[in-house]
Amino acid sequence: MTKQKHFFLFRGLIREARHWGNFPDLLSEANPNCRITAIDIPGAGVYFRSPSPLSVKKMVESMRRVYLEQKQENEECILLAISLGGMIAAQWLKDYPQDFHKAILVNTSYGGISTVFDRLKFSALIHLLKVPVLKGRAKEAHILRLISNHKNIFDETLNLWEEIQKDRPVSLTNTIRQLAAGGLFRIGNFKPALPVLILGSVHDRMVSVDCSRAIAKRWESPIFEHPTAGHDLSADDPHWIVERIREFTN
Repeated sequence: MTKQKHFFLFRGLIREARHWGNFPDLLSEANPNCRITAIDIPGAGVYFRSPSPLSVKKMVESMRRVYLEQKQENEECILLAISLGGMIAAQWLKDYPQDFHKAILVNTSYGGISTVFDRLKFSALIHLLKVPVLKGRAKEAHILRLISNHKNIFDETLNLWEEIQKDRPVSLTNTIRQLAAGGLFRIGNFKPALPVLILGSVHDRMVSVDCSRAIAKRWESPIFEHPTAGHDLSADDPHWIVERIREFTN
């Protein structure tokens, strides 16, 4: 008997579950009867009033409590994580290798495998330095211009992001704490035993695609590269990710 798929979704820096947009619906359509649980990083989303941990390891400990509440027996648990979420995923797979059966990592990077300015391009750092002085829609538009390459989704995505910013704004303090946790993250010589798929964006203007390539090489994992999308691959081309996931998990 085929196990029910249960996808656990992790977003990236100062993003939350709602930033997935319509992606969970598309994933559900491609995987009938699956379950989907998006877990927010402490300091964002439903936890936006809580202090964000200063280490990825502590983020795992906090988020795993939600995982344990949501998972059921005899499910195939599949982890999908993007950016900072991919760092959390790696630490999770190292600390709790029994929790997941497969993992898909999107546009992430690990210290010790990639250089500082591959993990955060210098031009992206300059761009991000302007974020603290911006508010509301202007702030979200500034972020979106960095991490999305597909202009056809800009207005609809920006409207959603502005709404999220109004409802659950991430504080500057938590932004800095998440940046610090991600920047200090190292995974060492760990190599997961479960199947891992790496997805990268060739024209990611925030994180070099070489980071995804380095992880795929170190872990001997398959990698697929999107030719036009930006860092937020799930916003730019969610159908592409869904198809790669369908091929990998079926």
